[in-house]
Amino acid sequence: MLFLLRLVARLPLPLLHALGAVLGWMVYLGSPRYRRDFKANLATAGLSGFRLRCSAVAEAGKSAMEVPAVWLRPLGRVAGLVVEVNGWEHVDAGARRGKGVIIVSPHIGCWEIVGQYVASRMPITVMYRTPKIRALEPLMRIGRGRGAAMKSITADVRGVRAMLKALKRGEAIGLLPDQVPGIGEGEWVEFFGRPAYTMTLVGRLSEQTGAPVLLCHAKRLPRGEGYRFTAEPLLAPRPPESPVRALNRSLEQLIRRCPEQYLWSYNRYKVPAGVRPPGG
Repeated sequence: MLFLLRLVARLPLPLLHALGAVLGWMVYLGSPRYRRDFKANLATAGLSGFRLRCSAVAEAGKSAMEVPAVWLRPLGRVAGLVVEVNGWEHVDAGARRGKGVIIVSPHIGCWEIVGQYVASRMPITVMYRTPKIRALEPLMRIGRGRGAAMKSITADVRGVRAMLKALKRGEAIGLLPDQVPGIGEGEWVEFFGRPAYTMTLVGRLSEQTGAPVLLCHAKRLPRGEGYRFTAEPLLAPRPPESPVRALNRSLEQLIRRCPEQYLWSYNRYKVPAGVRPPGG
């Protein structure tokens, strides 16, 4: 499998995105459950329209096909796919404080390239969960392990300790803020008007270290021309709003700006094992 993926990684980005669009439609048309969840999540967010759904289906396929290129190409070439950068001054300002920087990147655009681009400019430690397809874990470790520039740690107590140490060294850490956490690691707050079990780790790390939290994403540009990297501060809580709800509100605002590139197939509202459902 790794040999095949290395061959895929060599394909030009425009071709990868074109193939990805086809893959997106193959999965969408071939899986009734995928199609049902996709439509339901769009509806929950109050988004509709045939053109938007068509774009979102194609973009979901692109997100899968671009991964080998992002994980298996040399770091310099991957960073070179980012052709436009907005808001890097926020990262610089956070780094100058010496308390590290917390990078949160939801499932929008090419979230995998966010950490890679940051790694090309400063050390970053990223957290990951073991993929359902276990054969992909070695590939994930290769892609998210770039020596001293980028370190990959598992989502457990040891991983949290490693992130705290990275922040104390003044480095960056990376998290997927819309990834559903495990029992005891989140709280139920609204996400597009529906309760979603949301991680509290982002706020806890920031509170313990004083590190600023920046919302980052890499938007795919048309025709495989590359990516636009953007960094911006999270929205501040509106009292009595909790920091966790402010996090979700920040994600909602970002997604509304670029709804076609959010991963609508992701089961954001699932109830993790052992967690009491909202109102239960």
